[in-house]
Amino acid sequence: MIEGYTYGQVAASPVGLDDLKDLEKTLLWSEDDERALRQAGEVLADQVEEVLDLWYGYVGSHPHLVRYFNGPDGTPDGAYLEAVRARFGQWIRDLTSRPWDEDWLAYQEEIGQRHLHRKGRTDGILSEPFVPLRYMVAFIWPITATIRPFLAKKGHSPEEVEAMYSAWFKAVTLSTVLWTRPYAPDHW
Repeated sequence: MIEGYTYGQVAASPVGLDDLKDLEKTLLWSEDDERALRQAGEVLADQVEEVLDLWYGYVGSHPHLVRYFNGPDGTPDGAYLEAVRARFGQWIRDLTSRPWDEDWLAYQEEIGQRHLHRKGRTDGILSEPFVPLRYMVAFIWPITATIRPFLAKKGHSPEEVEAMYSAWFKAVTLSTVLWTRPYAPDHW
């Protein structure tokens, strides 16, 4: 049980399956990508905590990023960091193993809302009111660039690692695009 993880229990996304298919086409998503992403999920399954250690070290080393985990006293709130960490780990598992269907779309909308309109509410913390759009988009690169060594740890061929990496990059980009919908609902 992950505190605040409500997959399958949130309101429907305004993004429909036709929109999702168009986004997949835009990202040049293929059946090979889907297979490679599933394989990436299998490779990452026992490395999620290591991945999160790396990502949290990155965020924690940048005051302009870690401030979005600050409590009312202006310092990072440990309980908040841990709660978000658990959900972030589950996002990796969901991204690589769940079908991209209405439930998945709904939860991507929920994640976007939690970064914008409901920042901190899930965990009952008064933090920064939202994560700026610029950081949502910029985070695509560190979340992508840092994953390759983890994908290469299990002895897959360079071609398999590249396929997993490419699928991961596309999937992270898609997630971020969906998370940004609440930021510009009239122009999305």
